[in-house]
Amino acid sequence: MVRVLVVHDEELLRSALVQLLRSDGALEVSSLSPRAGVPDHQALPRDVCVVDGECLQGPQGSQGSQGSQGLREVPFRAECGERLVVLATPRRPGVLRRAFDAGALGLVDKNAPAERLITAVHTVAKGERFLDATLTVALLEGAEMPLTSRELSVLSLAAQGAPMAEIAACLHLSRGTIRNYMATAVRKVGARNRADAIRILQNAGWT
Repeated sequence: MVRVLVVHDEELLRSALVQLLRSDGALEVSSLSPRAGVPDHQALPRDVCVVDGECLQGPQGSQGSQGSQGLREVPFRAECGERLVVLATPRRPGVLRRAFDAGALGLVDKNAPAERLITAVHTVAKGERFLDATLTVALLEGAEMPLTSRELSVLSLAAQGAPMAEIAACLHLSRGTIRNYMATAVRKVGARNRADAIRILQNAGWT
């Protein structure tokens, strides 16, 4: 029996994923919302975690601003080890990159047939890698992210509405340095201005 934990923000989709996986009698499935807090770690399954890619934190996640990446709640990551199956789309290469950096063995397209997810879970449970062909090009695009971790941190904080002074204080840099990082980031992503750069990064799943 393979024990599976489903982590998804949205209750309806989380329930649907649980029912889908339970259709395979070899899977024992439980679920958890990343918003609900972490239960007793002994209650969490230890084989495979199926995680919505949007639950993966970016550079301004719960572990600080130095580019740390993983699940929003660190105990989830610790319990699942490296046996993660992440649901993603090719339209958001940033999410795919975070999944890869988090050590995910499985990457499944959200538009894939239902049985693809079940196959991915069994594959990852054996410690093997599963990658949907439709995500390959997007994953390569994710590897070509043009911004440095510092530039991405600056834009991520700006996307949260932080003013220049707050960004400078958070990153322990001068306002002038922050302005330089911002201008460089805007130029690198081919944006017209800061707001346009934030939009581009958000659409790609980088913030």
